[in-house]
Amino acid sequence: MKLSTFAQYLKRLEETTLRNEITKILGALFKKANEQEIDKIVYLCLGRLKPAYAGLEFNIAEKMMIKIMALAFNKPEKEISVHLKNSGDLGETAFYFKKEKKSTFKKMSVSQLYDRLLEIANEKGLGSQERKIKLMAKLINEVNLDFVKYLVRIPIGRLRLGFSDMTVLDALSWMKTGKKELRGEIEAAFSIATDAGLIAQVFKSKGLSGLRKINSQPGIPILPAKAGRLPDAQSVMEKLKKCALEPKIDGFRVQIHVDRKLSKNSTPQEQGAFWKNKQEQFLIKIFSRNLENTTHMFPDIARACGRLLAKKKGLQNCILDGEAAAMDLKTKRPLPFQKTSQRKRKYDIQKTSKEIPLTVFIFDLLLYNNESLLKNTFIQRRKKLEKLFNFKDETLKLTPQKIVSKTKQLMKEFDQAAFEGWEGLVCKKLESVYQPGARNHNWVKFKKSMDTKLADTLDCLVLGYYRGKGKRTSFGIGAFLAGVYDPFKNQFPTIAKIGTGLTDKQWMILRKKCDQVKTKLKPKQYLVNKNLNPDVWCLPGVVVEIEADEITKSPIHTASKGLALRFPRLKRFRDKKPEQITSVTEVLQLHEIQK
Repeated sequence: MKLSTFAQYLKRLEETTLRNEITKILGALFKKANEQEIDKIVYLCLGRLKPAYAGLEFNIAEKMMIKIMALAFNKPEKEISVHLKNSGDLGETAFYFKKEKKSTFKKMSVSQLYDRLLEIANEKGLGSQERKIKLMAKLINEVNLDFVKYLVRIPIGRLRLGFSDMTVLDALSWMKTGKKELRGEIEAAFSIATDAGLIAQVFKSKGLSGLRKINSQPGIPILPAKAGRLPDAQSVMEKLKKCALEPKIDGFRVQIHVDRKLSKNSTPQEQGAFWKNKQEQFLIKIFSRNLENTTHMFPDIARACGRLLAKKKGLQNCILDGEAAAMDLKTKRPLPFQKTSQRKRKYDIQKTSKEIPLTVFIFDLLLYNNESLLKNTFIQRRKKLEKLFNFKDETLKLTPQKIVSKTKQLMKEFDQAAFEGWEGLVCKKLESVYQPGARNHNWVKFKKSMDTKLADTLDCLVLGYYRGKGKRTSFGIGAFLAGVYDPFKNQFPTIAKIGTGLTDKQWMILRKKCDQVKTKLKPKQYLVNKNLNPDVWCLPGVVVEIEADEITKSPIHTASKGLALRFPRLKRFRDKKPEQITSVTEVLQLHEIQK
C-alpha cells in the first residue's frame, strides 16, 4: 500500500469520533491491505511498531522531536516551539512547516516506512540519540505532506486516532462480513496471543480456522481474568454454590512465564542474567496486568523462578498467575500498597528489591509443560498447582485457600481475612474454566466494608485538572476530572470532579503524571459538560482508583445519563490502560447493587 493512500485513511479516522464509523474505515483499510503488510498497518494505526508486551520504545520525547523537526525544516528550535505552543499539536506544527518548505518527497510504501521506523527505534548505544535525530529528520523530509503529521506523533505516543486493540478486532470482522459478528471468535484468539498485528495477519491469510489454532505459549502474555462483584455474602453463595475462598491481595498482578529453553529474541534479563552458571539459565518473563513486560523490575521473583526449576526437574515450562505484595516478615501481614508500589521503578532496582522484598501469591496455573490449562476447571488447575508448589519458598507461595458451601462459613473466613490484614476475599467457582480478559461471576470480589453503600472502588481516567487556589497554588493543581469508559461509543464520560482526600505528595505526583500527557485540545473521546471543562486537558494515560460513598444522580456528569460519585477520593494510582478502567456497564451494575 502506498503511504499516500494510508495517510488518507488516517485522515478519515482522525476526523470522526463515532465508533461504528471508525470500525468501517478500519475495515476498508484492512480489506485493501495485503497479507504481508496488514500487521504493520495495524501496529502503525495503534501508534506502535510491535505488540504492547514487546516493550519496543522509540525513546523520543517531545523536546527531542522539536530538535528533529528543527533539523528537518532548517528552522530554529524556538520557532518550532512557538508554533507548537499555539497549535497544541506536534502533528499540526510539522504539517505547517513541511507545507511552508514545499520539499519533494519519495514514493514510499507502508512497509518501507515501517522498516525505517523500526531501524530508528532499534538504535541503541553510544551516539544513538544523535543517530535517531538524523534518521527521523531525513524521514520527515521524505514522506508526503499528508502523512507527516502522523509520522511525528507515532514516536511520542500521541497518534490521537481514538481507538484501541478492541476496535481493531471489530474492524477485522467488518473486513470479512461487513458486520461485527465474528468479533467473539477473533477476541478469543487475541486474549491468548495479545498481538493485534499477528491476529490480523493470521485472520487475513487463514481466516477463523487459522485463529482457532492459536494457543498459549511461554513469553506471550494472556489477558488476565477479572473478578465480578455481588452485594453480599448470601448473593455470592447463591451464585457460586460451593466455592473456593482466597485472600484478596492488594498488590501487583503478575503473570510469570518460565521456560528452560532460551529464546533467541529474549533480553539479557530474560536469558537468566540473574544466574552465574550457564546451566541454570532459562527464559523468564514477568508481565503486569496491562501486559507490560516488567521482568527487569523484579530480580527477586526471577531468582525464585530459578529455584522452582532447580527443585522441579520435570518442569519444562509454565505460565503462572499471581499477585505480588510486600509483607512484614515478622508479623506475616501485608504491608500497605504504598510500600509495595515502591517496587514499580526503573532505577535502584537491586537496592530496592533487598529493602522491600516481595512475596508472590500464586493462585492459578495457565500452562504446564506446553499444555494449555485454560479449558480445565479451576479445581483441576488448583490440584496441578498444589503439586507444583509442594515446597516452601520465601518468594513464590501458593495462595491459601478454603472451600465453603454456606454463607456462615464465608463470613467466618471473611472476618479471618480482615483480621490478617487482607483486603477481603476472592470467591471462585470450582468448575469454572479460565476466561482470559473476562469479568464475570466465575470469580467474585468480596471486600472489606468501607461503611459506604458502594460495593467496590472504581478505576477512572484522569481527563484533566484544575489549577489550585490558596495552599494548592504552589502545586498548580487543586482538583481533577475523572471519567469512566463507554466501550460501545468509544467515549470517556465524566463521573466525578475530585478536589479532596489527597495528600500534598499525591497532588504533586498527580500533577507530574498529568503534565506528561497534557494537551491543548480536548481529546475527541471525552464527553464533558462545558461547565466542567478543566484548565488543563490530559491525553488518555493517567488511571486512578477512586473510593466513594455511593453512586448518585447528577445534572452535570455524563456517565450513563448523569451518574456520579458522592464524596469521591483518591485511593491510589493504577498501572492500567485507559480501556481497562471501569466501564459504564459496571457503573450501572454498582448503582443497582447499592439499591
